[in-house]
Amino acid sequence: MSEKTRYSDEELQEFKELILAKLEKANRDYDLLRSNVMNTDGNDTADTSPTFKVLEEGANTLGKEEAGQLAQRQLKFIQKLQAALVRIENKTYGVCRATGKLIPKERLRAVPHATLAIEVKNNDNRRN
Repeated sequence: MSEKTRYSDEELQEFKELILAKLEKANRDYDLLRSNVMNTDGNDTADTSPTFKVLEEGANTLGKEEAGQLAQRQLKFIQKLQAALVRIENKTYGVCRATGKLIPKERLRAVPHATLAIEVKNNDNRRN
C-alpha cells in the first residue's frame, strides 16, 4: 500500500470546519483588541482629578501599546488561518512544505495553520 500524499475531501472538510470556527473566534478577539486600542468604550481620564491623571494616562498608553501588539499578533494568526483555507481549496492542506509528507492529524487539530511537521519545526527551533 502506498503512502497517502494528501488528505481526502472528507478530511479536508473536517479541517475546514475547524479552521472556520477558529477564524470566527479570532476575528471576534481581534475586534475586541482593536476597540481597546481605539478606546471606543468611552472610558477616558477626562473626569479624573489632576493628581492621578498623569499616572492614568501613562497606564492607559501602556495598555493601548500592549493591546496594539496583541492585535497585530491576532491579525497575523487570522492571515495564517485564511492561508490554510486556501490550501484546503487547493487540496495541499496538511502537506509538510519541507518533507512533502502529510502532517499528522493530531498536529493539525492543535495547530490548524501548521505547514511543517513537528519534527521539522523542532529542528528549525534548535538551529535558531
